[in-house]
Amino acid sequence: MREDATMAMGDKIDNKAEELKGKAKEGAGKATDDQELEAEGQADQAKGNVKQAGEKIKDAAKGVVGDN
Repeated sequence: MREDATMAMGDKIDNKAEELKGKAKEGAGKATDDQELEAEGQADQAKGNVKQAGEKIKDAAKGVVGDN
């Protein structure tokens, strides 16, 4: 069980890092007027957000099922 919690925390950190990387890319794209980099950053943010939502759903399911 502890290993699952550690893996889940690692996934959450990775997902947040992906979102933050996307924000940085988007900001760099805006600053340099690079629309492609800006779009890439927005896509990275969206991926990170979707993955974070999936983690929240898994956490909620564990609470309902009792798989702590």
